[in-house]
Amino acid sequence: MGYIIAAGILLFIILLVLITSLICFFRVFYSPERKILGDDEYDIPEGEIYEVYRDKMVRWIKEVRAMPHEDVSITSFDGLTLRGKYYECKKGAPVEIMFHGYQGNSERDMGGGVFRSFALEHNVLVVDHRASGRSDGHVISFGINEKRDCLLWVDFAVSRFGRDVQIILTGISMGAATVVMAAGDKNLRNVIYVLADCPYSSARRIIKKVVKEMGLPPKLIYPFIRLGAWLFGHFRLEEDSPIEAVKRARVPIIFFHGENDDFVPCEMSRELYDACPTKKMLVTVPEAGHGLCVLIDRDGYVSALRRFEETILQ
Repeated sequence: MGYIIAAGILLFIILLVLITSLICFFRVFYSPERKILGDDEYDIPEGEIYEVYRDKMVRWIKEVRAMPHEDVSITSFDGLTLRGKYYECKKGAPVEIMFHGYQGNSERDMGGGVFRSFALEHNVLVVDHRASGRSDGHVISFGINEKRDCLLWVDFAVSRFGRDVQIILTGISMGAATVVMAAGDKNLRNVIYVLADCPYSSARRIIKKVVKEMGLPPKLIYPFIRLGAWLFGHFRLEEDSPIEAVKRARVPIIFFHGENDDFVPCEMSRELYDACPTKKMLVTVPEAGHGLCVLIDRDGYVSALRRFEETILQ
């Protein structure tokens, strides 16, 4: 009888762990089918800090939609079709490959980046991460699988534009963490520098921060989140991290971060900057919230990039 009770208790614990991990997986990593927006629909980030800039964001999206472009796609290592759009500013110019943030998409997060990039006479390839925008998939992995996709986009650019093409990897938020992780990969090629705008230094730390802000105990919940990623998302959340990858960086990196960022603390970019062994620059914008540096000070943003390019290309 005692064995039956013990087995029942064990089974209950296992089921509780599995159910909790499944709930965490759906809450943190799962991305359902994305809605295809109509011509008069615009996806703007939620939050009071973004409402101030809504009109500018909508104008950027309208203008980017109207620009000539080429639809492109690649196949990921696990068989997903990943989609992007190529905008040409000048033949033979460096190509910026742009990666958006968590639960975002290329149009919403990188619309202003296209114009900023054109101001520097860069060509632009904006891509939708797996499980985002027009790309396939339902699992967001906080840069783990996205880094692999990033390297495949680099391969695509080399194949499409020639083996001498100069590539810049640009990302915002989770996209910034992704390109920082790519910067430390031994297989990286043709990349002349990385632009990381408000990256987190550790997925574990940013997830635990959000869990705490939700009023939940992060030390208790995080193990279930990590287990959910492994069991149901089929990836290891702590396989790598931006702070560890940046120590292996093989290319220069410029970091941007808003000092008023209350989602990804500015301190995380400072940590990454301090750990980076290559040529580097850190630009902070005093009044900028999360992802708003280029909106608040576009001219300063472009000027900083010009100075950085002059430094690394001389």
